[in-house]
Amino acid sequence: MNLILLLVGIGACLTLLNSVSMRVVRRKKSSLVTETISVLIPMRDEATNVDGVIGSIQSSTNLSQWNLTVLDDASSDDTGAKLQELYVKAISGNPLPEGWLGKNWACWQLANSSDGTYLVFIDADVRVFPEAISSSITLMNQLEWDFISPYPRQIAKSFLERLIQPLLQWSWLASVPLRLAQRFRISSMTIANGQFFIVKRSAYFSVGGHESIRTEVLDDLRLARTLIDAGFKGGVAEGSDVVECRMYDNSSELINGYTKSLWNAFGGLLGTLFTIVLIFTTQVLPVILGLSGFALGWLAFMLSAFTHAVAATRTKSSTANIFLHPIASVFLILLILESLRRKKQGKLVWRERNLP
Repeated sequence: MNLILLLVGIGACLTLLNSVSMRVVRRKKSSLVTETISVLIPMRDEATNVDGVIGSIQSSTNLSQWNLTVLDDASSDDTGAKLQELYVKAISGNPLPEGWLGKNWACWQLANSSDGTYLVFIDADVRVFPEAISSSITLMNQLEWDFISPYPRQIAKSFLERLIQPLLQWSWLASVPLRLAQRFRISSMTIANGQFFIVKRSAYFSVGGHESIRTEVLDDLRLARTLIDAGFKGGVAEGSDVVECRMYDNSSELINGYTKSLWNAFGGLLGTLFTIVLIFTTQVLPVILGLSGFALGWLAFMLSAFTHAVAATRTKSSTANIFLHPIASVFLILLILESLRRKKQGKLVWRERNLP
């Protein structure tokens, strides 16, 4: 029991520390960016998102020189037609080469078609506020960083989304000393989110860009850590004030989205098993102990609920799982196990493409 309290206490301390010290991108901190900016969006069957993401980007402010390019990655819906209606510069993706994952290939093609000093990768389900790009680059330059990953506010509407999505930000707020990792360029602790990722062109191409991570399902983390390993500076920032994203439209998409990558999220099989044990021990076991008559179990439960409350409040996330985090954690463990099963059986699929 003492070990459980210690682990939960460490998570609470890290959450509090990060909540007051992590880098934050704010709309009011936007300054004019004079360098050329290339906004790059990969799209595959994103007809429902075209108007939203393009409209939000076209409202961007404090950018003196910028261009937008969309790659239509063999969409089978009306993505291409909608892009034509909006008179957006769009290129057709080349066939997926062997040994590449689809998004990595799309981003690599986009980067090679660009000319910006800054490359801004944005997913189609992202919505940016007018100051999002300029305020992010302003902070990036103030910190003398080579890349920045402003973490979007995660929009959650269905019950399953509201249960699971807050775990995204909570997982790194409660486990990684962000300022320490950024100060000493600790690649294993580097956090990033490819939904909104800004990188200097020179740094991106010097490490081989997405070509160097062509097989990585967690392309955002791998690209950021590749940059750190090469001596560049950067990291995650809290971006809920300037950008938001709804990743999945329904429970089926959420399950498929998580299972496609969770098998590879914790550094191999041993890391995955350790993570499962850690989640169960700190998030689920306290409730079991509490129901069994151990008062300290309820103390650990409330302390863990506090970390979820702080994380949700700080990142403007759903608060639905503050006291339901044991249920959310059980479901996350099941998603990890299902991801491992699908990987072993060769059944990982995303966007109608088989994943290696």
